[in-house]
Amino acid sequence: MRLAAIDIGSNAARLLISEVIENANAQPEFTKLNLIRIPLRLGMDVFQKGEIGPAREKMVVHSMKIFHDLMKVYQVSHYRACATSAMRDAKNKQTVIEKVKKEAHIDIEIISGDEEATLIYENHIAETMDNHFSYLYIDVGGGSTEISFYENKNLVYKRSFNIGTIRLLQGLVQEKTWREMKAEIKTQLSDKLLILAIGSGGNINKISSMAKIKEGKAMPISLLKTYYKEAAPLSIQERMLKYNIREDRADVMVPALEIFINIMTWAHIKQIYVPKISLADGLIYSLYHKIQPVDNQ
Repeated sequence: MRLAAIDIGSNAARLLISEVIENANAQPEFTKLNLIRIPLRLGMDVFQKGEIGPAREKMVVHSMKIFHDLMKVYQVSHYRACATSAMRDAKNKQTVIEKVKKEAHIDIEIISGDEEATLIYENHIAETMDNHFSYLYIDVGGGSTEISFYENKNLVYKRSFNIGTIRLLQGLVQEKTWREMKAEIKTQLSDKLLILAIGSGGNINKISSMAKIKEGKAMPISLLKTYYKEAAPLSIQERMLKYNIREDRADVMVPALEIFINIMTWAHIKQIYVPKISLADGLIYSLYHKIQPVDNQ
């Protein structure tokens, strides 16, 4: 069975196509067949103007047409397409959704920040890790940051904050929003011990790759601080050359590091695992479990 997930974020849109095969124990095994990323950067319009402009609207429609055709080529049986922070805030979101439905034949649903955090948790990475620790999932996007706290095999706390890399680039995150996040983290996690972070999002994945962190190994917060100190004074062009990254990664790299460092500092977390998980992965897992009763009838 082949499934697909479309994640329309504030910075980029992604299509993940996976094949699901049940093993000898009747447990699903997920194999990624393709992952396509298109830097739509919807947040650049929405967070300043309140709506998706005509040029980016066309980009959304064209991108969804491509995604639709790729799903046909791969013979995808089920898909789910979700939009997050930028689309949530866009005044013309319904117009864009209807146009995509009409021209690209894809149904887009807008999910809340809480559901976004829950879908990240669908990856259940912490369940395979050391039970002596608690885990804080941190997913940093262009428009928002989702955190989920996992303790004793239970999701006990989740929250979405309108602090994202695109919002920071545009100077749209007020100090009171940072204070709210800090207070919330300290209130919820102040009495917790031995917390490790699990990071997701394109920026932390890229930083982990740049640092050549081996699979299953954690990055210390000191390394994130080193990258931040090194990259912050550089221009976007200088970052592109130094780290061999695209422009749409070079400009959001420093804001992403700032978010991760602040959250880990406030939660007294010294290490972060980066298992290459994403909202799209969570969508695939949740979709599989949702359709199983239907497919097994």
